[in-house]
Amino acid sequence: MRDCDRAIQKTLDLVQAMIELADHGDDVREDDGCGVLYSVMRDAAFKIQKLAQAEKQAHIKKGWWQE
Repeated sequence: MRDCDRAIQKTLDLVQAMIELADHGDDVREDDGCGVLYSVMRDAAFKIQKLAQAEKQAHIKKGWWQE
């Protein structure tokens, strides 16, 4: 796998961890401030995920992406 593809994959792995942490944090939170924090984290993760997925697809179309 090319270094640029590896970085995209690491980004996708990171956003998955962010989403899981936001979900867990939301489940165990005890105040509204934490709810805001995890909502912002989840929103940011989904935005980054969308960009990374688009870039992965662009690399696949170029023939660069190797599993």
